Amino acid sequence: MLLIKNGRVIDPASKTDAAMDVLLDGELVKELGAPGKFAALKDAEIFDAVGMIVAPGFIDLHVHLREPGQESSETIETGTKSAARGGFTAVCCMPNTKPVHDNASITRFIVDKARMVGATRVWPIGAASQHSEDVSLAAGAVMREGVTSTRLGLRGMPAAAESVCVARDVQLAQLTRGRLHVAHLSAKGSLEQVRAAKAQGLRVTCEVTPHHFTLIDEDVRYDSRFKMNPPLAAREDREALIAGLADGAVDVIATDHAPHEPALKDVEFDRAPFGILGFETAIALTLEQLVQTRKISLARMVELFTTGPARVLGMERKVAAGQPADVTIFSTTHEWTYNVNDSPSKSRNSPFDGRTFKGAPMATIVAGRIKYRRQ
Repeated sequence: MLLIKNGRVIDPASKTDAAMDVLLDGELVKELGAPGKFAALKDAEIFDAVGMIVAPGFIDLHVHLREPGQESSETIETGTKSAARGGFTAVCCMPNTKPVHDNASITRFIVDKARMVGATRVWPIGAASQHSEDVSLAAGAVMREGVTSTRLGLRGMPAAAESVCVARDVQLAQLTRGRLHVAHLSAKGSLEQVRAAKAQGLRVTCEVTPHHFTLIDEDVRYDSRFKMNPPLAAREDREALIAGLADGAVDVIATDHAPHEPALKDVEFDRAPFGILGFETAIALTLEQLVQTRKISLARMVELFTTGPARVLGMERKVAAGQPADVTIFSTTHEWTYNVNDSPSKSRNSPFDGRTFKGAPMATIVAGRIKYRRQ
């Protein structure tokens, strides 16, 4: 058994925000109780979470693990180790592998490999999805269209390249009464479409990444670590995303963790692939940009990483007796500096390398086992 004591349990699903001890037994939560309730236990491993937040296991709804086919950039083993280091207990890996994940044999390979070497749960996403981007508007573009793209001499794409596709997809969801989830939404116009869809009662959800609510196009330098898709957007887009994260229009924070080996990224901006690392800075950026600035509460932050993605997946996520023993423990005060070279990921493409944070993941528990513990 594992006893997590002296922590502050925040669980949006059960509307819990209180000092509690949590007892895990094998792969399940056994019981929650007031601090000290389990003091008589003699055989339990102890994790002292004093001063820390104890939450349901965080889920990353949008990640790239690159295996099979691109193992020089990431593998299921290295990617999930990085995810656990970032506080995630489960990740949903995208299907743009080589070969594309579009059949059951690849699903079995990913699931079996994750079971053998994964530090987190891995839930594969099949190739029945599409990118919200109008290729005719985005063709050849490498960043968001604006003053910065002109100054850098880089071809830019308008925000409409995303928002017109979201508008189309919302209308198709209305026509078919289907289910639509908009991945890595970055434009104000796209969010307005999602808001309108929700107001009509359509089954539409969306996610936003930490880099899109932290950085804007003005932050882009001629450095491929700032090249991602969707590209960093305008200041008004960022402000709209933050408002949506606060008022419920946005359902999920997802990282879009997109590793690329150094040889692929260490080239001219135009030639470099899109994408940045996301796992290990997600909690810290959310605390820095949203919680510490009082844009959202801690409970809302936890919701965006737990019950939000769980609802999109049609499942439940909470710390309660009988539930899976997946727990994320994080600090709002721990000061640290992100050094990308310390990461278990095989890639190094992060614009946040060297950034100092206040707040960090402290432990990641999957199926009752501590998969990561900050030293």
